[in-house]
Amino acid sequence: MKSYFFNIIKSLKRLESNIAFYPTLISLGGVLFAFFMIFLESLGVSEYLIEHAPILVVNNTETARSLLTTFIAGLISIMVFSFSLVMILLNQASSNFSPRLLPGLISNKRHQIILGIYNSTLLYCIFTLVSITPHGDKYQMPGFSVLLGIIFMTLSLGAFIYFIHSISQEIQVNTIMDKIFKKSKWRLNKLIETEKDVEVDFGDTTDWNNVMADTTGYMRDVSLKSLAELAKEHQLKLEVVPIKGEYILKGIPVLRYKGEVGDDLKQDLLETITFSNSELIEDNYILAFKQITEIALKAMSPGINDPGTCINAIDYLTELFALRLTKKDRSYYFNEEDEALVYIKTVSFKVLLYNVMAALRTYCKHDVIIVQKLLRMLNFLLEQPNIAVDSYKINLENEIKNLYDDALTSLTNKSDLEVIESQYKSLQSRFFRKN
Repeated sequence: MKSYFFNIIKSLKRLESNIAFYPTLISLGGVLFAFFMIFLESLGVSEYLIEHAPILVVNNTETARSLLTTFIAGLISIMVFSFSLVMILLNQASSNFSPRLLPGLISNKRHQIILGIYNSTLLYCIFTLVSITPHGDKYQMPGFSVLLGIIFMTLSLGAFIYFIHSISQEIQVNTIMDKIFKKSKWRLNKLIETEKDVEVDFGDTTDWNNVMADTTGYMRDVSLKSLAELAKEHQLKLEVVPIKGEYILKGIPVLRYKGEVGDDLKQDLLETITFSNSELIEDNYILAFKQITEIALKAMSPGINDPGTCINAIDYLTELFALRLTKKDRSYYFNEEDEALVYIKTVSFKVLLYNVMAALRTYCKHDVIIVQKLLRMLNFLLEQPNIAVDSYKINLENEIKNLYDDALTSLTNKSDLEVIESQYKSLQSRFFRKN
């Protein structure tokens, strides 16, 4: 049952990242409020206000119709313009930076709320206009509703001004990278806080029984609490086989277990895993390294040739790697008695560092400024005092050697080679372990 509710919550989170989620909810609110005002008008709220507060009522039928018609036409124009700007933002982010950025940009709540304000005001004005109907030799005049329409239109104009400001900021690469960095930093800190400084011996899990995937897609998240409760209840030890964010094919192992498991329990175990066709940084911090690296590589492509953006991307990667150094490679989920019940496979620091550096070395080894920046990044990481695992230093030293070797084969200018040689020897004398 808990796994069922977990899947419902995850489904709602996926809906929340859809560009139409908040606009749909807010638009529905606008329609319901329009019907609510029609109901109040039928009770005579406008007639009451005409007698006691006439300033709150628009009491001229032609004026009301003209205002509402103008509002409707203007809101349609504003909505078309705003949606066009969103599409331009998504197209530019995809072509200039990385297609992986699109889910994060689409899930921007502020833009969704603004589009919802437009649509709800538009629907409110339409229903209010329709409610101006003949009543005997007069018209039923929803004067107070029209005044509210003016207020909502003013709010929509304010939202439009804010939208223009926001979209101009969102389209800047520094803003995009800063948001990626903050989300991944939050996720990494959350994982580090859950780590316990205890030795865990899970043993060899290769001969454990497997639970096979019954669907395909990216493994977006795992309900570790539900897994641990099932493990404790049925006296199991569990291993999550794939790394989060990995694409899973139907029929491959996703869980390994030690103990007795029936078909019903296998299904309960599978329900704790969420599959999706997209990834979000809030669920997988590794995606931030991929996205920032891709931005750096795109910036160094011949078509864009923007080394400044690449340098900024390396700065963000430096901070993320420094934080990753404080996290262990092996992750476990513990119960209240500090007993490890679930082993979670994660991308090791060695693999993560190699994947990022291999891509940067391939596309940036010809640029002496970027090579120096990368060497300074690795130098900074080696100086960190709170490195969780000693082998991380060896991984950093290996990447310094790889970068130095690639730079020697790509740079031809004697002065450039001397600068790189000097920087490398300084690192070698200060940090490299003696053979």
